Amino acid sequence: MPTLTVNIVTPDGPVYDAQVDMVIAKTVTGEVGILPGHIPMVAPLEIGAVKLKRDGKVEYVAITGGFVEVRPQQVSILTPSAELAESIDTARAKEALRRAEERLQSKQDNVDFKRAELALQRAMNRINVKEGNM
Repeated sequence: MPTLTVNIVTPDGPVYDAQVDMVIAKTVTGEVGILPGHIPMVAPLEIGAVKLKRDGKVEYVAITGGFVEVRPQQVSILTPSAELAESIDTARAKEALRRAEERLQSKQDNVDFKRAELALQRAMNRINVKEGNM
């Protein structure tokens, strides 16, 4: 069975590099499933989970947006940050979620609500990926 080479890269370096059977990612226009032989494309990604299917098993990587570049036998994901599900510290993610919720509920004028909303989305995504709630 043909496979895809998948590279997930952040400014800090590579996070994932392996052969997979299928990639599912959340683009700004919806989810896209990528199999070997997919037509070339580039698409912006949203905060979400990248689902990687390999040998009947599924792996998840939490990403914070970025871009996906698809070639017939290769998928490259460039993202500001990415974490493998098994590397996510649940306690740290829940604390980030609590802080983001506090900022959003704050009545102070100096709160950057857009930034707080993005922090909330990132924390929720990390928790969901860790707990398998996709």
